[in-house]
Amino acid sequence: MTAYTLNSGGSNQRSGPLSGLRVVEFAGLGPGPFACMLLSDMGADVVTVDRPGGAFGDKNSIVNRGRTLVHANLKDPASLDQIHALVKHADVLVEGFRPGVMERLGFGPELVMEQHKRLIYARMTGWGQCGPLAKTAGHDINYISLTGALDAIGAADGPPVPPLNLVGDYGGGALYLVVGILAALYETSTSGRGQVIDAAITDGSLSMMTHFMASGLKGTFVEQRGKNMLDGGAPYYGVYETADKRHISVGAIEPQFFSELCKRLELTGDWVEAQNDQSRWTALRAEMARIFSSRTRDEWVRIFDGSDACLTPVLSLSEASSHPHNIARQSVVDIHGVVQPAPAPRFSRTLSAIQGLPPSHVDAIGTIIARWREAREFQKPRQ
Repeated sequence: MTAYTLNSGGSNQRSGPLSGLRVVEFAGLGPGPFACMLLSDMGADVVTVDRPGGAFGDKNSIVNRGRTLVHANLKDPASLDQIHALVKHADVLVEGFRPGVMERLGFGPELVMEQHKRLIYARMTGWGQCGPLAKTAGHDINYISLTGALDAIGAADGPPVPPLNLVGDYGGGALYLVVGILAALYETSTSGRGQVIDAAITDGSLSMMTHFMASGLKGTFVEQRGKNMLDGGAPYYGVYETADKRHISVGAIEPQFFSELCKRLELTGDWVEAQNDQSRWTALRAEMARIFSSRTRDEWVRIFDGSDACLTPVLSLSEASSHPHNIARQSVVDIHGVVQPAPAPRFSRTLSAIQGLPPSHVDAIGTIIARWREAREFQKPRQ
């Protein structure tokens, strides 16, 4: 794997489409830090405010890459004044506390935005800023439980299966938070006014279920696991065990792709016509499982190499880093011995970059304010 070169332009010369954007992140866990990693990769100057004694210096904490770190005791009036001064120079504030915490700390949106009219105040929570569950504890699995997402994932003869924390924390949470921030920044460019973003994981996860909700209204999605096309119910869209106890995935939805799958599997008889005959799905799945179990995973990969049968190996996370496609696209990079995902998505002109390692030291708040002031003066249009 080729070693990746970090952006070396300095904090005022970050590369990416968000270069020049200033973000204050109140340290947290889960979707907030991941969202700020994405913003940093796209060029934003992200300053993380953590409490004294907060951990730092771990190069393996890749979600914290490309940040500047400051420490502040938010119960100390002097520290409060410093953070308020920092926020006055920011474009975006990101926080992930329970509703009411920022207000008690003296950083509620009404107070902060009274002093900074253009600020985008982004709030990341599980349940949202209002509602009967708003102030209760929860985690990804709880949030997606209430949105119909968890109930739909898993085998027909088993319980729901947690999809890591991808659907809730990162899909319905971090990505929707970033979309909200970018949309609010666009609106601010014309109105000159900031606004508050209430990004709830439950809202985002429900939004991600739009296709299945619509399919349910049409009668093409049933509320039973393993009975639908995309939940493993269809034999042409699922995972099969191979002779070496590994797995391959099949996604041959279109008829021409399924036909190619049958050809390379040497499925005889009228199996091609059985693709969308649900009365034959059980028999077709059993026949496909029998065939797939006759060879190893890598043997099947070679047999299907270059085909449109939509068959791929199910790779472990460590295997994914060395797959030829991911290597060719440099989708995974090595930074000082730490293998990690490269920035995504990609831009043709304003290239994103990993702006730096996770913070190895604590910066002075005054230094950052001076840096941001200097950058603002430099960016002012010349007459």
